[in-house]
Amino acid sequence: MVGVLDCLNVGMYETGRSADVDPSTVRTREDAIRVIEAMTDDLRLHPDAWENPTLARFLEALGALLGSRAWSQAEEPTWRLFAEALVAASGYE
Repeated sequence: MVGVLDCLNVGMYETGRSADVDPSTVRTREDAIRVIEAMTDDLRLHPDAWENPTLARFLEALGALLGSRAWSQAEEPTWRLFAEALVAASGYE
C-alpha cells in the first residue's frame, strides 16, 4: 500500500529533511505515540537537519500539507495517516 508520504517529495530537498521516522506500521494510538517519541528524539539529535525544527514552522508546514492536493485525496483519518502527517510536516516545504 502506498502511503501519503510516498506521494510527496518530503525530505528530498537539500535545505532540510523530514524526521528520520517510519510511520508506515502505525495502527494504534500507542504506535502513533511511539512515532512522536521517535520524532522528538530525532529532533533533539539532529536539530539542524530538519526542514521545520521550530513549532511555528512545523505548524505552518502541517497546515499547508493538510491543505495540499495529495492530502485532499486522503482516505478516512487513521492513526497511521495522523503519524504520516506529523512526519511529513517536519520536512515539508
